Amino acid sequence: MIKKNGPELGHNKKSFLTTPVEHIDITSFDARKIIEGMGKMSFTSRDTASAAKIYNEMLLDKDCSIFLTIAGSTSAGGCMKLYSDLIRYNMVDAIVATGASIIDMDFFEALGFKHYQGSQFQDDTELRNNFIDRIYDTYIDEEQLQACDQAICDVANNMEPKAYTSREFINHLGKYLKDNSKKKGSLIEIAYENNVPIFCPAFTDSSAGFGLVMHQEQNPKKHITIDSIRELRELTEIKINSKQSGLLMIGGGVPKNFIQDTVVCADLINKKVDMHKYAIQITVADTRDGACSSSTLKEASSWGKVDISREQMVFAEATSVLPLIASDAFHREHWKKRERRNFSKLFKS
Repeated sequence: MIKKNGPELGHNKKSFLTTPVEHIDITSFDARKIIEGMGKMSFTSRDTASAAKIYNEMLLDKDCSIFLTIAGSTSAGGCMKLYSDLIRYNMVDAIVATGASIIDMDFFEALGFKHYQGSQFQDDTELRNNFIDRIYDTYIDEEQLQACDQAICDVANNMEPKAYTSREFINHLGKYLKDNSKKKGSLIEIAYENNVPIFCPAFTDSSAGFGLVMHQEQNPKKHITIDSIRELRELTEIKINSKQSGLLMIGGGVPKNFIQDTVVCADLINKKVDMHKYAIQITVADTRDGACSSSTLKEASSWGKVDISREQMVFAEATSVLPLIASDAFHREHWKKRERRNFSKLFKS
């Protein structure tokens, strides 16, 4: 962002940033009766109940490793604690996400910053003049986001200059937050403590990218870089080490495609694995343009990626249905009988 001497006249910055987004707590309410009732309805309600049933089947299957994929801005929108709780209560074994979800949202709040409720009808020029970024009806202080960029740079400056996967770099962020976080319980920190790996295949499309560009500019001859090829191999290694697998996919895009590609990748290196046995996708993407943010689950079956016997597409905005699915699963307590996979221990760092 090009800095100016200060915000223009009109609303002052503080007047926009008054009501922080509060992250929903799935342990504080029991959605089981709601999900059971929705299962007797039609349309998206019944699809949601079907997805909840499949997710509970994943948790009951002792051979099933569960992969969570996150795209979009649900973390900024109030699901940050939900995702941390899925790790805390052993309901997820590995995560594939956008860089923005992990850095601009989760790491950002771990540094002590917040997202704020706003309006999608606000004059964006006025927001720009006050250094405020908008995600639909949610506001972010751009100057705080730049502090997040700088924190990424600072962490990178203290690492050995070599190639890392995004998983390795995020693991370093977990170590950093363990001693330096202003807000405890972030997804990064909880994942670090529970040996749950986080992959961001498009890592540089976020504050991570800005911070690492700053790092390389400051260290032109000896700097770190991100090895996206090795992280596909690492994620494939997790799939190979899983007897069965299930996908809980929020949005689509790169994270969704990346985890599905592990089946194909394993086959290409002569490692026989089964298709993902269970799959749920919550999305607002449309099928009519031929994409649906990287295909419907049935289409993915034609590529040999997803078994269609236990799959469910839920066409809904994720913050409206995911808390119900997650709360239902939490209160059914199948997670209490699962063994932790500790997949981060497969790798040296």
